[in-house]
Amino acid sequence: MRIALEHTGEVGLRAGRILLAERGLAALGLVDRVPRRDDPRIVRAEALDEFDVVVTDADDPEPTIDRAVAAGISCISWQETHRADHDAEFNLRDVTLLTGANLATGIAPCLAAHETARGGTVLDETVAWTEPGKALRRGEAIPFPEPVGSLWARPREAAKWRAFAAPVPGEWAGAMARVTSATDEGVITRIVGVADLAPHLEALALAAGAIAVANAAYPVGLQTPDAAPEPFLAAALNAGLDVAAYSLRESAS
Repeated sequence: MRIALEHTGEVGLRAGRILLAERGLAALGLVDRVPRRDDPRIVRAEALDEFDVVVTDADDPEPTIDRAVAAGISCISWQETHRADHDAEFNLRDVTLLTGANLATGIAPCLAAHETARGGTVLDETVAWTEPGKALRRGEAIPFPEPVGSLWARPREAAKWRAFAAPVPGEWAGAMARVTSATDEGVITRIVGVADLAPHLEALALAAGAIAVANAAYPVGLQTPDAAPEPFLAAALNAGLDVAAYSLRESAS
């Protein structure tokens, strides 16, 4: 795979390092930057149409998205975009735009989708993630793995599940999914979560999106990570994502 990378901050820089560990990477092209590492795979991305996908951690991904459309290649952005015209643009060129490849809209919902796919009648789906800020003193109790630990969280809008964001000070971050299902064996609640340095988790999400799209795991057009949660999580796990999990069961009477 040949991946072009626009990195504007630490997330993009870390994502680039993660991508360099991929065996299938043939070239990592730096957008608008001159390579400074002695690695023959790192090149300057002078023309995006020479690459399979372009990845960006920019707070405003629209200029890079427009460049991807012009080049006719897929694009992965750390931030979300909701411009409806992007779907038609990328469909027309038979390529993919994956947006929101981050902790909150990438890792957290993909964990939930993975647990939901395990079967049973879903009774409740909850996703949660951390964000920088002062810890709350009340709200929804969320059991993030250590070193983040349990936190209070406030509700956020989401289309498919109950969602919560927990402010946390410092450098650590986490995401959690809790899925309760009715099965022949009783009611089972599965809880899965991740915790690590915030920029590392964000970089893993961005790199996982790039790898999955480069391997044609997503349909064409405008997509979000949970449209193909298994390839996204597989790429993140292969890149070093550690997941903690446990289950609670109420036996059928």
